[in-house]
Amino acid sequence: MLCRKPLLIATLCALVWSQTGLTQTGLTTIQDTLFNADGTRYNGSLVISWSTFDSTSNGTIVQQSRTVPVVNGNLLVQLVPDAGQPSPANVYTVQYQSDGINQFTETWTVPASTQPLSVSQVRTGIVSNNSGGGSTSGGGTGSSLPIAETDVTNLTADLGQRPVKGAGFGTNRVAIVDGNGLIETAVGNTSDCVFVDGTSGACLSTFADAEVPSGNIDGMNTTFTLANSPLGSSLQLFLNGLYQTAGVDYTLSGATIQFSSAAPRPGDSLVASYRVDTSSVGSVVVGGPAVQTASAQVVCSAAGTVNATAAFTTLGTCTIPSGGLHPGDSIELRFTLEHAGAGTGFEVQALWGTATVLDRTGSTADSAFAVNASAAISASSADVSVQSWGTALPLQAAIRTIALQAPVVVTVKGRLLNAISSDSVKLTNYTVLRYPAN
Repeated sequence: MLCRKPLLIATLCALVWSQTGLTQTGLTTIQDTLFNADGTRYNGSLVISWSTFDSTSNGTIVQQSRTVPVVNGNLLVQLVPDAGQPSPANVYTVQYQSDGINQFTETWTVPASTQPLSVSQVRTGIVSNNSGGGSTSGGGTGSSLPIAETDVTNLTADLGQRPVKGAGFGTNRVAIVDGNGLIETAVGNTSDCVFVDGTSGACLSTFADAEVPSGNIDGMNTTFTLANSPLGSSLQLFLNGLYQTAGVDYTLSGATIQFSSAAPRPGDSLVASYRVDTSSVGSVVVGGPAVQTASAQVVCSAAGTVNATAAFTTLGTCTIPSGGLHPGDSIELRFTLEHAGAGTGFEVQALWGTATVLDRTGSTADSAFAVNASAAISASSADVSVQSWGTALPLQAAIRTIALQAPVVVTVKGRLLNAISSDSVKLTNYTVLRYPAN
């Protein structure tokens, strides 16, 4: 009897100590019974590791690990809740070890809880399956958790260095990187060439291969003419397969070849290959050298929408990429509106970016309204001049200087002065043209 009392007292003391430890403030209890695949109870240990984090009730939790024994399948451990912590502090890494090897690893995220939680309630994923040491126990292929960008050193900063889409980004066009590091769409016609500075225009050269110059091959004629003027010294001239040297065998003036010695004879073969200088296409000659003229480029051209309400509605927009806004460029906007009905007037606005460059009101007598506007682009601003008139509205002109916005969105808005079902205002067409600096 006396022997039993000390044993009982020791047991009670151990129970009291255990319960006191398990009720420590701010901890969550994970309690579960673990089994092997054959139904026997798991025996081994769990190595639980974590990163440093600050908890609300237990202060700073220093990066560390602890080993928890599992005997006859019984798991009991208390951990500081880490749910809601920034990665990687919101993860406990748990290694299951038995038979002297690491069987597999999983991750836990522990929420605050006054009730014990099972392993399935805190498990967030399997990191790996590793049978280790060549053992076949534990097998399986396992799965990987996604890795957050912030967990990879410098990844977020490196991704931030990449060009991203700008407002003028489009598809089925050449992409350029503008001065702000944004990816924009090159502006121009489909037959244009895009230059290294992101601008576009008429291609400066193309190729003429195996062309037969015009002229009689009769043993007397020494003058022959090419279809185009060769670019620079690109002409390669062959007589009967033999290369002819410029300045020795012939001279070239524009598109005219003049042989210096004997004229080609009947039966001879004369072939020329060269690059074509297309910069003269559209040139103007007035008593002097040719002056190249740049072609207008259609940035946008389409029909707009209709508004039959008294609230401003966007009737049409056009985005001009940064590559189409270089000093010396000129942008032209043309649009026409149709006013249907005679019950109320209407109001029209045109915006260059965020700046309103036109705001006019038409009356019931104005069945049509037209605008011609142009913007002269400089390094830091755009001088936007606007002319507008209607069926009854007189011609009105204005100009203002606006800080350069690149890219810029040109917007046409319209509304009725009063909501009358019989009336509407419609953008019948709007066209934005670019005249590149030349």
